[in-house]
Amino acid sequence: MKRIYVVGTADTKGEELAYLAASVEEAGGRAVIVDVGTRPPSIDPGIGAADVAGYGPDGVAEALASGDRGRAVAAMAGAFARYAASRSDIAGIVGIGGGGGTSIVTAGMRELPFGLPKIMVSTLASGDVAPYVGVSDIIMMPSITDMAGLNRISRVILANAASAIVAMSNRHHEENSSKPAIGLTMFGITTTCVTAIVDSLKSDYDCLVFHATGTGGRTMEKLADSRLLAGVLDITTTEVCDLLFGGVLPAGQDRLDAIARTGLPYVGAPGALDMVNFWAPETIPDKYRHRLFYNHNSNVTLMRTTAEECRSMGLWIGRKLNACEGPVRFLIPEKGVSALDIEGGAFWDPEADAALFDTLETTVVKTDLRRVERLPLHINDPDFSKAAVAAFQEIRSL
Repeated sequence: MKRIYVVGTADTKGEELAYLAASVEEAGGRAVIVDVGTRPPSIDPGIGAADVAGYGPDGVAEALASGDRGRAVAAMAGAFARYAASRSDIAGIVGIGGGGGTSIVTAGMRELPFGLPKIMVSTLASGDVAPYVGVSDIIMMPSITDMAGLNRISRVILANAASAIVAMSNRHHEENSSKPAIGLTMFGITTTCVTAIVDSLKSDYDCLVFHATGTGGRTMEKLADSRLLAGVLDITTTEVCDLLFGGVLPAGQDRLDAIARTGLPYVGAPGALDMVNFWAPETIPDKYRHRLFYNHNSNVTLMRTTAEECRSMGLWIGRKLNACEGPVRFLIPEKGVSALDIEGGAFWDPEADAALFDTLETTVVKTDLRRVERLPLHINDPDFSKAAVAAFQEIRSL
């Protein structure tokens, strides 16, 4: 029978864990307390810290006997990640913690499947939670008060978390669509193209569209590595701009590596490689102050990439594609790579585009499976989306 895991450090948060577990039971769930503390617990958990720590590569000693708290927390985080990944009886998971506890609990949450309910009640939840959430679907709930014993505020917050995790767990179900899933990347300025592709393929595929904001690309490639995708139409590779030139929505250095590892059918395009993303104008680094900008909105400022930068991107992407042994088609829209990069548009720059296209074409080593194709079209032209669909259908049959 599946249970709701109530997770935290029972050495310092025993009272709160007991109250949270009781609240889960009161809301109709079946709770089990999981201790991820590094010292003796103040309550009797259902699953002890030693049981969890034993999943770490260095065993129980590193997490529970280390005199260094930082090392112990890191060891327990690694152990809980492996422990959580091994479980098949989790209906939902709710954690509590401060700095150390949040780090440990979310390490395990990130290993669980998308859609499985996850709530982290944390003192850090109102700040930058990216290191804890990563590309998962963890819900971060601010604890409001510190977790130093129960009080009139913490009881309400923990009871709300309990009610939420029970309701979410009752609604959770595994998706059993008979359609294979494919990943697509999109930005506002490539929406016309990607929407047309989805319209053409949605009768045969479950189309998962990812916003190309750094986390979008990483999430898509996590699904690829998990063998949950049947192919990728990576129309919007713009995250590479921010990675190479200091933008705020960067890919990781491992962008495209999942395609190489899995050999998935891959159709790519240089969508939105004409821009680097920054926040409001005052956040732009001084070294870029003389450049061409476009105010996307009051909080987002776009910088046009130069010919030199485009050559760098072409080289970077080309080398990544050369590592891909599966079927690859990279389509080049010669009349522009975004809604801004069009004749008469704010970022229209044929010289910069030519530098990108020529570098891509000369860097990629062509084989029977790996090809670069130039098309006399803009990326948002209907015929470009049709070409992308045709290329994908061709390589899916190989």
